Amino acid sequence: MDDQKREELLAQQMEVIRRMTEHNLARMGQDFWGAPLSDGPTSAKDPSAPAPEPPKQNGDAAPAQAEKSQPQEQAVQEPEPLETILAELDGYIGLAAVKEEVHNLINLVRVHQMRRAHDLPTPELSLHMVFSGNPGTGKTTVARIMARIYHSLGILSKGQLVEVDRSGLVAGYVGQTALKTSQVLEKALGGVLFIDEAYALSGNGGQDFGQEAIDTILKAMEDHRDDLVVIVAGYEDLMDAFIHSNPGLESRFNRFLHFADYTVEEMCAIFDMQCRKGCYTLTPEARDQVRRALEAADTDGISFGNARGVRNLFERVLVQQANRLASADAPTREMLMELTAEDVAAAAAGMTEPNVSNTES
Repeated sequence: MDDQKREELLAQQMEVIRRMTEHNLARMGQDFWGAPLSDGPTSAKDPSAPAPEPPKQNGDAAPAQAEKSQPQEQAVQEPEPLETILAELDGYIGLAAVKEEVHNLINLVRVHQMRRAHDLPTPELSLHMVFSGNPGTGKTTVARIMARIYHSLGILSKGQLVEVDRSGLVAGYVGQTALKTSQVLEKALGGVLFIDEAYALSGNGGQDFGQEAIDTILKAMEDHRDDLVVIVAGYEDLMDAFIHSNPGLESRFNRFLHFADYTVEEMCAIFDMQCRKGCYTLTPEARDQVRRALEAADTDGISFGNARGVRNLFERVLVQQANRLASADAPTREMLMELTAEDVAAAAAGMTEPNVSNTES
């Protein structure tokens, strides 16, 4: 084979590998917390079978941080069977304490509704929630599930989730913040308003308009108590200080869910799940290398980013595989699927910068 034909063949192989990698990453980006795969032809025993479609999710599991400046609204859907939603929640890797609290809350709501149906006294039930935890622990994912649960229970009329941060609520001039926040609240009526890094709304001095946004939100929570749920989220200590900084916040937010950092075992399971979804296989040596890489990188849940750190490592491994296969003559299907210890080691060596650029919950 002359040099020109060899170069053309290598270019064609590189394009195939690039497209395959981009396709797999796009398909897997919807759900990185490990919702269960449906039973089907694809399994660890049959790595050559077609890759399964990822579970349907209402929105991306991790929208880019820059997009939070505008409200992120899910499409309104008909109420789903509660059992279906709970099966999805229970299938996620980790989140044991969160799952227990969600089940407890559902039981409380059901009994509350039954008591009302029998004309029994019922205390006021606040469904607004505080989610605390480090980045990448699944706060946004669970907020979406809570919107669907509340819709299924008949608490919310639409069940959509509207996601914002400070920049989506606060304007730069007097009087504009209330209008901007009211527009967001209007979109959220009938569903859940999810405010990430909510503590950024307070504590910025006398010239800051964050308090105006808080006051507008508190009024809406009172005026629309039967068809609006607000979930605020962020780092544990900062969220605790935020809630206790305002009597109005303290009186309306009395349900706290803490999202613990993932263990190395759980992160390995997430990595394995993504390999199965993308129809990749890990050699035994590569799996050991993944564990060592996660153990070495997971020194701090904030800097590593929990599940986002796993995603960062996984995507880097795919890049290293593509670089390795670029010079191979006619890679086979098995070669295109296999991730080696060398791929993982090279990817881990490149993870020198803390993965904190994306603080999405």
